[in-house]
Amino acid sequence: MNEQNKNTKPHEEAPKTNQGDQAQAPASWKKVLSKRWVFPAAYLAAAAIILTLVWVYQDASQKELKPLENASEVSSTATGSELDPAAEGQNNEAVEVVANAEDMIWPVADDAAVNVVKPFFDESDPETHQAAMVQYNDTFSPNLGIDLGTEDDQSFEVRAALSGKVTHVENHPINGYVVEITHPGELKTVYQSLTDVKVEQGAEVKQGDAIAMAGRSEYEKDLGNHVHFEVYENGNLVNPSKLLPQR
Repeated sequence: MNEQNKNTKPHEEAPKTNQGDQAQAPASWKKVLSKRWVFPAAYLAAAAIILTLVWVYQDASQKELKPLENASEVSSTATGSELDPAAEGQNNEAVEVVANAEDMIWPVADDAAVNVVKPFFDESDPETHQAAMVQYNDTFSPNLGIDLGTEDDQSFEVRAALSGKVTHVENHPINGYVVEITHPGELKTVYQSLTDVKVEQGAEVKQGDAIAMAGRSEYEKDLGNHVHFEVYENGNLVNPSKLLPQR
């Protein structure tokens, strides 16, 4: 009996079905993985998941940006409406400046008492070229302004043609005393061949204020007592006769 029991004990032990199943599992996975469609299907599934996540993320980000875009539009509209009064104010100020701009006057106390003794060299007017040349020693140069003098060669008072600021005063060895006045609107007037200068650099002058007396200069000594008057606009020479009142 003992021998039979010994012989039967191994048979009485629980069958190793679990172990057998576990041993068969790797074989079944290998069979599945050995199929040609497995890897392409897995790749397509992964790609679909990634694309779905990207689409969801983009949709969420766009929804978050929409309120910001609307807010920026509203803020820009509000800012524009707030700036409109200021812009209108600036336009009004510009109109007022233009409306209050001065018309240039003759740079003398009595314009009826002076004559243009040498005109401006105007390239567009060939008839005046000869009369508008200045001879200094053996050199002829075009006249850059107009020269005003009297018939009796008397000195006369020189006045500011426009209101502005005196930006330069100089005693030039050839041109005599020189006064430069800068005006609004990129305008500048220059007065040469002066004497008895009454203004200093940095001073503010009003239109018609006396700035000096007409005198003599080495450059145009043949003209006697006179004032040489130049006008610059945006740094370019302008014919003063076209800006002064007609007589």
